[in-house]
Amino acid sequence: MIGTNPLPFVRQYYVDNIVSAYRAASPRVKRLGRAWYPNAHDLAELIGEGDVRKGAGILAALSANKGWAENVRLAQDAGSGNIHGHVRNALDKVELIASGTDPRFVLHGLKTTNFFQCILDPTDDFPVAVDRHAHDVAVAKTYGEEPRGLSTPSRYNMLAMCYRSAGAQLKVVPSRVQATVWIAHREAISGVGHRGQLTGGA
Repeated sequence: MIGTNPLPFVRQYYVDNIVSAYRAASPRVKRLGRAWYPNAHDLAELIGEGDVRKGAGILAALSANKGWAENVRLAQDAGSGNIHGHVRNALDKVELIASGTDPRFVLHGLKTTNFFQCILDPTDDFPVAVDRHAHDVAVAKTYGEEPRGLSTPSRYNMLAMCYRSAGAQLKVVPSRVQATVWIAHREAISGVGHRGQLTGGA
């Protein structure tokens, strides 16, 4: 019908795709997804030497354009005082966080801010780290190197809302839904299992 707003139908399509992907995940992948952010939280505590907030901030600040294994390695180095391996902007943020500045005053990107919150509190039912894999699961298409528009707040927030809706439908914390379908999607496009473990890369 002319004049009908298609956005609710698009959102429902995305929610349905996320729910279907979660339900299709193997028991092993669901176990990995359930443990992903709690394990990241414990890792952040180690990196921050007891200060989870600091460790989570360092991990988030170094996460852009890095696989998880590299992200972890650089964060562990940064926690030990060796801040390196990223663009200057990211390293400046790590230096501020490592020196005691609260990450919420340093992190500004949509994905990095949400990633920080997911690591800081895996039980929080609001933040969702929408990266390229989370996006592709929602839209049911692997974009490869195509732009996804995730730097646009309206696009990012709409997808995050879809993960919250999917979580409500599944009765699962949205970040756990995201971690689970993220692992499943990465394994599907790489053809390699066990890639979702904290020691195995992102």
